[in-house]
Amino acid sequence: MAPPFTGRRAVFTDLSGGLACFRWILVTRYPSFAFMKTKHILISGASIAGPALAYWLHRYGFQVTIVERAPHIRPGGYAVDFRGAAMQVLDRMDLTGNIRQFETRSGKISIVNKRNKEVARMPDSFTSGELEILRGDLANVFYEATRHDVEYIFDNSITAIAEDATGATVTFLCGNTRRFDIVVGADGLHSKVRSIAFGEESQFSHHLGIYFAIFTVPNFMQLQNMAGLFYSSLGKRIGVFSAREDKEARASLYFSAPAFSYSYRDTKVQQQIIRERFANDEWVVPQLLEYMDQTDDFYFDAACQIKMDSWSSGRVTLMGDAAHCSSPLSGMGTSMAVVGAYVLAGELKAASGEHTVAFARYEAQMRDFVTAGQKMADGADWFVPSTPFKLWMSEKIWKILPYTPWKNMMIEMPMKVANSITLKQY
Repeated sequence: MAPPFTGRRAVFTDLSGGLACFRWILVTRYPSFAFMKTKHILISGASIAGPALAYWLHRYGFQVTIVERAPHIRPGGYAVDFRGAAMQVLDRMDLTGNIRQFETRSGKISIVNKRNKEVARMPDSFTSGELEILRGDLANVFYEATRHDVEYIFDNSITAIAEDATGATVTFLCGNTRRFDIVVGADGLHSKVRSIAFGEESQFSHHLGIYFAIFTVPNFMQLQNMAGLFYSSLGKRIGVFSAREDKEARASLYFSAPAFSYSYRDTKVQQQIIRERFANDEWVVPQLLEYMDQTDDFYFDAACQIKMDSWSSGRVTLMGDAAHCSSPLSGMGTSMAVVGAYVLAGELKAASGEHTVAFARYEAQMRDFVTAGQKMADGADWFVPSTPFKLWMSEKIWKILPYTPWKNMMIEMPMKVANSITLKQY
């Protein structure tokens, strides 16, 4: 048989042999090219963490598929903010400008009584970070930045993952099966991938004693300059915040309760829970309950944290809320998801696609950052006071806070946590 190449000129005897020789030459002379070997990665979840990861993976030469249970990118949601290292990631993605087009930047936030009279005020910049955007708008920015380069499969989900020495066979809800090299669960607090690869959610979920609902309402209170109002009763906190340049508003209803069972996919059942819990509340709560029936972006869940000894098992790894949900009360969930996407993709690149090495390095880099972020939710029971004393004390604290040194500490602490990880250049 003639040699595949002679001297400096390759003689391809057939297409497969020629490609093999071409690859051998590249890998031999340029070892860094080895990471470009085919690595097809499946990501479950098209909210924040999944598309952010897909963005970096595509940039590094990986083939990416995202499967999402919803029929489209989900709109609405609460405002999320970025600080510190997360801002660095957005800058490196060249998406900061796109995101600023949808920036909300919360204005004055007042605490009012049932007659809507201001009784206290939160410190400026207490909630908005360096950059604030509605969760649905952020998800859409990431989707638009990836949809031409990444395969998106909507209205479907993963039902089984079978691993072997060369990859993973994934079964989808529609009945189809496909092969992938790596599977990433970026599918939120109630991650299906986590339940398949690691076990039931109850093993990892830590209830913070609070449930909450968020949905869009008209700006019926005529709030201006992205302002917000909070009203509290025993075991409850209700908020109304201006959104989209004061053209609409977001309602948030929190209540304290021990963990209980409910269907987190049945919106009607969840709305009934809210209706019963807030049936006798004053202020503008009756109007909010009426608007709740008309909204198309109602979201309800428990304030929980996910704590796991490991985020990886075989060819499966988790990221974002699926791995380490910190709850909205921490203000760090979105930042941890975006930073985690950057680190995981970067380590896969640095490890030439060898997932066992990359997963270990990803966890080692993220652990302390995640632990610090989750601690930001400590004291959640003061946000929704469940005893008369805590309710009284909470009102007093908010009243004096803007005039005390504590104000600066409460603003500086999130920034310190947000900068507690040093990002590598990949």
